[in-house]
Amino acid sequence: QVQLVESGGGLVQAGGSLRLSCAASGRTFTFSPMGWFRQAPGKEREFVAAISWNDASTYNVASVKGRFTISRDNAKSTVYLQMNSLKPEDTAVYYCAARTGGSRYYTAPDEYTYWGQGTQVTVSS
Repeated sequence: QVQLVESGGGLVQAGGSLRLSCAASGRTFTFSPMGWFRQAPGKEREFVAAISWNDASTYNVASVKGRFTISRDNAKSTVYLQMNSLKPEDTAVYYCAARTGGSRYYTAPDEYTYWGQGTQVTVSS
């Protein structure tokens, strides 16, 4: 069992930055590929970024490339999402997710086993 707790969301003006954190506890975090997803009102959950267990590979959806960076600190059992140059269309609830095992990054929601409760990000224009 893995428990995930996101933090760092909030209200920011367009062009600003936020850093989301996702702290994991329970089952070994070190070997868990991790991902960030988001869901805006009335829309389906959308993949944002993913990272392999050993930080060897990462992947971002096209709409956030060059603006968002995913990283992890296995010693702290934490994964981060640095979000720069935020746009109003980035407004959503952001969720982190963990899967049990795997050697690469994963982009589909059904590839993940554990989910956090979400943190709200609101970008004003």
